Formats: sequence, C-alpha cells, structure tokens
Amino acid sequence: MTERWTQSPRVGVVGGGLAGLAAGCTLADSGFRVTLFERRPYLGGRASSYQLPATGEVVDNCQHVMLGCCTNLIDFYRRIGVQDKIRWYDQMTFLEPGGRTSVIGPSSLPAPFHTAPAFLRAACLNLRDKMGIASAMAALAPTTPNDNGESFLSWLRRHAQTNRAIERFWKTVLVSALNEDLDRVSVPCAAQVIRESFLKSPPAGRLGIPTVPLTELYSVAADYIAARGGEVRLRSGVETFRAEFASLKLSGGEREQSFDFVVLAVPFDVLSRMLPETSAAEPLRQNLGRLETSPITGIHLWFDRQITGLDHAVLLDRTIQWMFHKSRLLERASLSKDGKPAQAGDGSYVELVVSASKTLVDKSRAEIVEMALGELREFFPQARAANLLKSTVIKEVHATYSPRPGVEPLRPPPETVWPRVFFAGDWTATGWPATMEGAVRSGYTAAQCVARVAGLRDAAFLVPDLPAAGFMRLFG
Repeated sequence: MTERWTQSPRVGVVGGGLAGLAAGCTLADSGFRVTLFERRPYLGGRASSYQLPATGEVVDNCQHVMLGCCTNLIDFYRRIGVQDKIRWYDQMTFLEPGGRTSVIGPSSLPAPFHTAPAFLRAACLNLRDKMGIASAMAALAPTTPNDNGESFLSWLRRHAQTNRAIERFWKTVLVSALNEDLDRVSVPCAAQVIRESFLKSPPAGRLGIPTVPLTELYSVAADYIAARGGEVRLRSGVETFRAEFASLKLSGGEREQSFDFVVLAVPFDVLSRMLPETSAAEPLRQNLGRLETSPITGIHLWFDRQITGLDHAVLLDRTIQWMFHKSRLLERASLSKDGKPAQAGDGSYVELVVSASKTLVDKSRAEIVEMALGELREFFPQARAANLLKSTVIKEVHATYSPRPGVEPLRPPPETVWPRVFFAGDWTATGWPATMEGAVRSGYTAAQCVARVAGLRDAAFLVPDLPAAGFMRLFG
C-alpha cells in the first residue's frame, strides 16, 4: 500500500453471492482486510443450495453451468481451490419428444467451422434450418451488432430463420443463457453469447457442471478470506450505508461499522432500497427502477429407478429446457438403505430447468410437477415405469435482470458518485449478460477499482477472454 495507509485498508463487502465473493477474495489476496456481510446463513447468493426440511435432501436453488469461455469464473474457481469440482463436457445432447437424439460437439475443423459437421448430422434440424443458421452465424461472426432497439427475434426473422431453427436452436441456446424470451432480448446481448460460446474457438463451448452442491462449492471462500485476515459474517444483513463515512448500518440494531472502502454486491432492487435519500443518488435510483427481472424455475424429481444413462440433455419443443441427472453428476453418491454407496440401478435424481419461466410463476407445485412428469416421460421411456418418490419446485421469481433492447445504458459501472463506494453484481456494466461469469467479472472489476484508489495503480484482476482461434482470428 502507499504511504497514505499506515495499515491495510479495511473493506466492507455487502453480499455473499459470486460478485461479493470474487471481490472479497481478490481484495483479501491483495492485502486488504475484508469483512463480508451476507444476510443468509450460507454463501453463493442465487448459486446456492440448502437442505429440504421435510426430506433432508440437499438441493441447488437452480442448476448453474459454465462454459469454457468463462475465463474469470474459471480463474475464481482456481483461486479458491475448487476447480476439480467441475466436470467438463465437449458435447451436448439435444433430445426430441420420442427420444431421438442429436449430438453437437467440436471437430478438427478451424473456428468458426468446428461444430459444422455435428450440425450437418443433427437430425433435429433439416437442411433449410441449417443453411439459415449458417447464414445468421456468418452475419454475427465479424462483429457484435449495435443496439438499435430491435429484439433478437425480429433480427432472426429478418435473417430468414425458419420456425424450427428458432425453436430448436436459437431459443434453446439463448433463453437458457440469457433467461429471457427472444422477443425481449437485445441483438448485441444475443450476439455476444453466440460469438463467445459457439464461434470463437472449440474450448469456448465446453460445458462445465459442478459435481457438488453449490453452497459446498462456494463455502470455501469464507475460509479463503479468513486465512488472509478477513471475516465472513453470515446472517448479517445491511440496511443502508453512509457514503461520506464508508459506513454500513447493519440490521437488528447492531452498531454501525465504518470502513475505508465499501463494495455493494447486492441485487439491483436491494441496492435501490439501500440508497440514501439524496439528490446524488436519484439518477441511479431512477435507472435501477427501469431494470426488469425474469424468473427461472428448477424442478427436482426423485425416482425409484434409473430413467436415463445421460448426465444431461437439452429437451426440445416442450416447457422443460434442460435435464440434469444429478444422481450421476454429484461427486458423492447418495447412500442406499443398507448404508452402502448407491449403485446405478438404485434410482434417479434429476433436476429440470425452465428459464424465463413466466408461465410457471403462478402455478402450484403440484401442477408444475405433473407437467414435468408428463414431458419427461415423452423424452425418456424408462420414466414411464418409474415411481416418483419425492419432488420439490424452486422458483427464483427475480432470478436475473432482463437483457431487453436499450437496457445497457441503465447498467452502472463499478465506480459511483461516492469515491469510497463501489458496486458489483451481474447487473452492472460488465460487458456480459447476467451469468456467473458476469458476476465474477463485476467483483474483480470492483476490487480493481478499490485497489487503484488505495494506491495500487497497476492492479489488474480481470482475466483476458479466450483468444479467437482459426479463422475467427481475422475478426479479433
């Protein structure tokens, strides 16, 4: 640190989701004394898990996956030592009702043609669908289009995409990635996902899935911060802050705590309620009020027998979009009745995901489970003979911000009008949509800003994007 500081500066981080953890761990690594406040009894934010009171099962609030292009998220996992808890896949299986499969994966061809052979073989698309997709990909490869207010669905229509191509490719990929319907997604946001994950290089499209419950994945961050002289305080909510003193007013009547810097890594609606009633905060409050959210629903089902040999699959033409075979994915198998490790025939625990699940928000758990069972049996014939042992439904009604056209100017940078207060969160101006990668980027960027203001002028925590490969190098 510079001579301005007689000891390591103190940083208060509000929020124990990925953004707050990334900021806290990075700052602790750089010699700052970090105190992280999380109102819940566990870390991870929306990427968390908890024990069901009725059954004792540990469930994730929703399945979270990553791609090879998520360089900062991968760096964060390496930093806290959980990189070996991610299982990587080079292929995705697309399933039609009735069970017909199409497998999409890379080949030895140079980018952006590395998935072309798999697309040509895919039974779920016909030749006209494939030619249209190829034409649209060619339009997106050179550069990301500007936001002129057009939705990506309108852009697809203008680029002669068939209904089947929209439903079975564009919608399947982008609604899952962006958690929003295509008629409410901006063109540059959709284009960024396609360029980074499908076109840039073969490693960029690899699929990574955690092999442990999410809270177990992120709880080690508390030890990481503590080992570097910091503290993580669970069940510690923060009501508001005083910018002039970089102080936090805690819930429950606790004494106000002051810091040298504050990083507010909370959802944008929470931040809006925390803002002081001052003229300086009013423009930000108005922008935050214009942001909208989109829901996501996770459906957890336990069967008395195996229903599929797949670890995961994309499900086409129905409400459910993804199936994750958790009993195969989880690193530690559950125990059978005799206390021995469960074998493949002992049962299936699957999680089904519906992104942008607006149609499910007002439905009951029983209605959603009935729908899920009906659809699952269309894809997996073995499920027809299986008995459902238990189930639960988890709705994240305000899961992510909606990346609609015109939303980018509303996303604030990490720097604020208050010199010692910074923002982090996947809803801030990260250059990425509301993903785990975007959250970690925001935390690293906020930490970088804190470090530079504190005197570490060369502080640089962000990890570069994966380099373009093959012919994509022509476009940078």
